[in-house]
Amino acid sequence: MPRGIKDIPEYNRPREKLAEKGAQALSNSELIAVIIGSGIKGKNVLRIAEDINKILLKNYSNTTFEELKRVEGIGNAGASRIAGAIELTKRFILKDEIRIKSPVDIVKLVSGLKSKKQEYFLTLTLNGASNLIQRRTVFIGTLDRSIVHPREVFADAISDHAAAVIFIHNHPSGNTEPSKDDISITNRLVEVGKIIGIEVLEHIIIAKDSYFSFKEHRLI
Repeated sequence: MPRGIKDIPEYNRPREKLAEKGAQALSNSELIAVIIGSGIKGKNVLRIAEDINKILLKNYSNTTFEELKRVEGIGNAGASRIAGAIELTKRFILKDEIRIKSPVDIVKLVSGLKSKKQEYFLTLTLNGASNLIQRRTVFIGTLDRSIVHPREVFADAISDHAAAVIFIHNHPSGNTEPSKDDISITNRLVEVGKIIGIEVLEHIIIAKDSYFSFKEHRLI
């Protein structure tokens, strides 16, 4: 492995190679190197890219910013660029390929929530055929009526021209039973959805080893 990017022949450097031959001609590591841009003293950009590629190969869709930042030579800026590229790729791919048919489909899609130490509230917007339009984190923190405001929850669904929406939040405690606030908030959102014409299909509470479906328990 060349010690620095300048040790690589110009025609074979990732950026130059992409410009001449197109992105499809680059290896995974070379594409990552293009995104990162530069290495550090003693570790060129391709070596850093190879370390990142190993992480992505293990669990691409759930790779986190924190995991990327731990790679020697990546830093906050590089980790942000890679995490952003991952999310953008997931959004374009998932938009066309994911159809929500059951609570299990939802749980698989947000499996990363199982290990979170804080509560996350997510929305999935769907078209009339139950195909995923977009997945978003609405907020992070304990659920209560002052935070989960219908305006924020439905704003993106309206922008997406969604026919329906699904809510998901996690319980770091491991207990998936809904609290009184969980039920109250869900009922409120369902009613708002009826008024604006966006159906609330489901609300899933997810924990490390289980989940709770409001629909399966006839709470929606």
